Amino acid sequence: MTQDPFAVKIIGHIRTDFSSKFGVPRQSGVVEALEARIEFEKEYAQPEAFRGLEGFSHLWIIWQFSEAVRSNWSATVRPPRLGGNTRVGVFATRSPYRPNAIGLSSVKIKKIELDTPKGPVIYVSGADLMDGTPILDIKPYLAYADSHPDAVDGFAGQAAFPKLEVDFPEALLAKIPEEKREALLGVLAENPAPHYQHDPERIYGFGFAGKEVRFRVNGQRLTVVEVE
Repeated sequence: MTQDPFAVKIIGHIRTDFSSKFGVPRQSGVVEALEARIEFEKEYAQPEAFRGLEGFSHLWIIWQFSEAVRSNWSATVRPPRLGGNTRVGVFATRSPYRPNAIGLSSVKIKKIELDTPKGPVIYVSGADLMDGTPILDIKPYLAYADSHPDAVDGFAGQAAFPKLEVDFPEALLAKIPEEKREALLGVLAENPAPHYQHDPERIYGFGFAGKEVRFRVNGQRLTVVEVE
């Protein structure tokens, strides 16, 4: 059966401290100290389109996995939660490698500015997106309908990883803007390195807040070795 084409419009982009997808938290809300802002394309940057949004505390962001767009897809993937060695069905995961490269994130609204040089801007915390990610839509989070305290997390909950102890030398931490340090420490504690790699001498790195942060992971301890 032939499907009718469905045109998806990009309504804006998000601005974060991550220059690439490496290092980005694997789920939204995990590092609430991470701050970001959503800027809108001119067609959608109309203040009346945001009327009433100020009454909500949280937001759903629907976005495109812009670094994972491909013409084919796989029925199974290897989620990081299972060490990257076990395959499960793609529809049982939040993997970016899906028939449609669409992501969904729940974030906290910090503030909304309707009158800026770029039009309305929404400031949020807890986003798990890299800088420049295309935004397809936003919707208010409804606690009475969207929250399920008795929900079961499947393998994702069963394979939860403990936070790492982060060793960040003061001289290196001083190179990070003070207002960004809490967020970066939270990101590192979540272990951004691939969970299937266990080489204590291997150095990983990612861009954050205009700096390149490099680190090693040995067991439950992460050590930052360079910031430049």
